[in-house]
Amino acid sequence: MGFCQAWKILLISLLSYCIVQSYYCNASDTILQSQELLVGDTLTSASQVFEFGFFSPANSSKTYLGIWFKNIPPRKVVWVANRESPLNVSDSTASLSISKNGNLVILDGVQNVIWSSNVFVPTNNTVEVVLLDSGNLVLKDNISGQCFFESFDYPCDTFLPGMKIGFNRITGKRWLLSSWHKENDPSPGNFSVGISEQLPSQFFIWNKSTPYYRTGEWNGLKFIGLPYIDSAAYIVQFVFQQDFQQGTAYFTFLPNTSFLTLVELQSTGSVQVVQWTDGAPAWEVYAKMVHPPCDIYNTCGPSAICSKNKYPTCSCLRGFVPRSSDEWSRGNWTGGCVRRTKLLCQRKGINTSPGVGQQDGFLKFSGLKLPDLAAIFRLDSASECERLCLNNFSCTAYAYVAGIRCMVWSGDLLDMQDYSYSGEDLFLRLAYSELVFPGKRKLKRALIICSAVFSSLLLGIALYCLLKNKIYQTGQKRKGTISFRISDSCNISKEYALESFWIGNLKKEDPVELPLIEFELIAAATNNFKLDNKLGEGGFGPVFKGKLKGGQEIAVKRLSNRTGQGIEEFKNEIVLISKLQHRNLVRLLGCCIEGEELLIIYEYMPNRSLDKFLFDISQKELLDWPKRFNIIQGVARGLLYLHRDSCLNIIHRDLKVSNILLDEEMNPKISDFGLARTFQKQQQLVHTHRVAGTYGYMSPEYALRGVFSEKSDVFSFGVLLLEIISGKKNSSFHYVEENLNLLNYGIRLYGWDVNQLIFSRRDNAMLTCWPSLCSRMS
Repeated sequence: MGFCQAWKILLISLLSYCIVQSYYCNASDTILQSQELLVGDTLTSASQVFEFGFFSPANSSKTYLGIWFKNIPPRKVVWVANRESPLNVSDSTASLSISKNGNLVILDGVQNVIWSSNVFVPTNNTVEVVLLDSGNLVLKDNISGQCFFESFDYPCDTFLPGMKIGFNRITGKRWLLSSWHKENDPSPGNFSVGISEQLPSQFFIWNKSTPYYRTGEWNGLKFIGLPYIDSAAYIVQFVFQQDFQQGTAYFTFLPNTSFLTLVELQSTGSVQVVQWTDGAPAWEVYAKMVHPPCDIYNTCGPSAICSKNKYPTCSCLRGFVPRSSDEWSRGNWTGGCVRRTKLLCQRKGINTSPGVGQQDGFLKFSGLKLPDLAAIFRLDSASECERLCLNNFSCTAYAYVAGIRCMVWSGDLLDMQDYSYSGEDLFLRLAYSELVFPGKRKLKRALIICSAVFSSLLLGIALYCLLKNKIYQTGQKRKGTISFRISDSCNISKEYALESFWIGNLKKEDPVELPLIEFELIAAATNNFKLDNKLGEGGFGPVFKGKLKGGQEIAVKRLSNRTGQGIEEFKNEIVLISKLQHRNLVRLLGCCIEGEELLIIYEYMPNRSLDKFLFDISQKELLDWPKRFNIIQGVARGLLYLHRDSCLNIIHRDLKVSNILLDEEMNPKISDFGLARTFQKQQQLVHTHRVAGTYGYMSPEYALRGVFSEKSDVFSFGVLLLEIISGKKNSSFHYVEENLNLLNYGIRLYGWDVNQLIFSRRDNAMLTCWPSLCSRMS
């Protein structure tokens, strides 16, 4: 018995030892009230990701307490406690502990308090410090779990997943990144990163208190001033959070499960996205922001554009001239530009009543980083935004951006940049003479010089020669113009393709068989494009209703000739739709090419687009459930034809409610193929540099990274399906109780009661949902 008892005692002792050792091993991420952290000791997070302790930067005589990544060379410090009160490197007896009042304190060798967390702790008997796997150092009550202090509330130069960059309007607190003074000096430097209090927010870098760089506003998916967000967003998924009751607004970003990611502010003011994957020899710089000179805030001054790939770097907007020609010629652009011709409302002695005199207009600039200090208005269309700006005499420009809507500027336009791809459209307000006759002033000046040098006889001869040359060119153009009646069909030849201005945009492998219609016929059918016949306006031009002499009703799209996108859409429409025949696709009747006029003629849809019925309170009663289901089936058949059954295999890229037209029997037809792309059957994904489409209908991989496929159209069809079922716009629906949009609300109801999604049943008692129909929709 004595031997057995001895074995039992030994086993109990070994078990107790293992339990105690296990506790201390697991407690390596924690400091208790009675413990302290000495120089040379470290805390390690539970999963061995981060380490916390005293350190000295290279070639430094100071010691700091900080957090860094464990086992990843070289050491990357992400947080420093005593940035402004370092210890001497010779002080080897410094320590970190929990004081009697419950605060974290750093004590030097003679027990002076060097740094303190300086927070109110109601009880100090159960307080502990824990280093989390997120890199957050937390001072909390180990019984209630209440948190008193966390390092994430006091960022240094590193933005980690889960951190916040933002502000609290009620308390005045701001969460900012602040740079190190030098690479080996963690004390606060000159640069800081935060977000603007004006919504929608944007990231700013400040040099002391002066703006140094900005990202452009957040539109819900990306920052509109970052053309390279498509690649950076793959590893940095920003999330904007706003709580009106608490007064907080901040950005955070989600962790990536494949690799470690962080954003760091360097001492030079540059910001870079850095990543590390298992087995990598070092950290990799994934993306870098702030590239002088154009990224520096307002490099070119007011009303000027900075272009990285042009010389000189700065240029005035059209209709503007340098404020100081001498300074501008010396490369000092900070003074910017001023208007050459005042706006109508700015000229003295002129009646500025609407409709009187030569009204101001707007000139479109594409691919820009939009100016700073915009006023935001929640308007539903670009045309409403244009009217708002035109009727406000202080308005100098406007833009309509998906996810933000109407942006209006008054006064100077600051910090603009020209991008070779991506960017937004800006509509600049100009005087009538600058807008309509951009070269008139140069011609007038040339004529004055010529009249001073040459006699009136020579001037007359010169004018005669110019006129004769113009007549000759006009005659040549008319020789190359071929017109066809609506009953005539032709195959455009290669010779004609070489002679025509527009056909030069077609590739030789793009054969086109399509009736060409005389411009005079179309002008007569639309009553010279009278506004009363206007059906609507898309991104590339207005659409008019017309009636031919034989009584046939048509719809005419008049494409804008101001941008290359209009020509690209024209090419897409005639090449793609002319080869497609399906009862659920809109039918193309012909086209017209005359001078700069690019016209496309479609069959007329008397019931116009689906959104006119679906979102109109008075019209939605006409859409009972059998009609809605018929529309859903028709769109699905048309989409299946595009993806699988047609000879071209087409991705539409802009499937939405307003692009579904309804004939007299309410049958749906997919329209607007201006953004469509063809793909090979063996292709899985296609990439594009310029993301085009409608936010709210675009799949995440396409909106963020420009990657599209058949699945992109399927995503858009899913959004369209939810809108048809619910009768609510995805862009305007908001489920207040849980802060959900229509897509998230639909996902929440998946597998639950789909009838809750059919809001129209509450809006209109006459709409009834049959069980079989609901089950098929769900």
